[in-house]
Amino acid sequence: MAYRFLIVAFDAKVGIITVNRPDVLNAVNIETILELEQAVKECNDNPDVCVIIITGKGKSFVSGSDISRLYEMGEAQAREYSMTGQRVLTSIENSRKPVIAAVNGFALGSGCEIAMACDIRIASLKAKFGQPEVKLGLIPGHAGTQRLSRLVGIGKAKELILTGDLIDAEEALRIGLADRVAAPDMLLEEAKTIAGKIADAGPNAVRTAKDVINRGFDVDMATGQEYEIDAFSRLFATDEAREGMKAFMEKRKPEWK
Repeated sequence: MAYRFLIVAFDAKVGIITVNRPDVLNAVNIETILELEQAVKECNDNPDVCVIIITGKGKSFVSGSDISRLYEMGEAQAREYSMTGQRVLTSIENSRKPVIAAVNGFALGSGCEIAMACDIRIASLKAKFGQPEVKLGLIPGHAGTQRLSRLVGIGKAKELILTGDLIDAEEALRIGLADRVAAPDMLLEEAKTIAGKIADAGPNAVRTAKDVINRGFDVDMATGQEYEIDAFSRLFATDEAREGMKAFMEKRKPEWK
């Protein structure tokens, strides 16, 4: 598929999606968000892709939503925009293949929300995170009020959202909004290294582990444990698990199908 606002490339077993609107610091509009949905689907449908990386072109990851477009919206349009954004970000969160955010610069508003929908967030030392919507008389609309509190705790989420303050990569790492920090020139390589480790694992096991973690996050411990028991035992009926264990005993690399 041809993309207007994205660059989609493939490197070994990794699909790399780059938001490509550097003239507006990669601010997103509805068209960009819909392209992102399609790009993630393309990577999920590609049997050669095991891991997806999302990053931004230039000095910004995604600086937020295009304010000039937001200004034109009425209540009904804003509702549709919020619903669409939430649907797309949920598709990232529930992607069959793990998604890594390589946050190269500003991750503000919708950009922070996109990063939070990813499974792993690696931040450049130049990255800035924030949900500054209240400074526009708005609130986050792509599930930022919900994901941020689940990642950093309700108190810190309220502080960041109610003040609209921005934080740097080190603070994002400290509070759990980022999982790793990398030098700017090593950011993509760091993301690819992690992606490579994931790609070397059993693909069905990776998908199953992600699914069980996501499903178990908002339920009680006993229910989550039942999810794990069911998934763990089902894997023993797969050729992948047999190959993985056999390869370990034979001291060789597994050959995943």
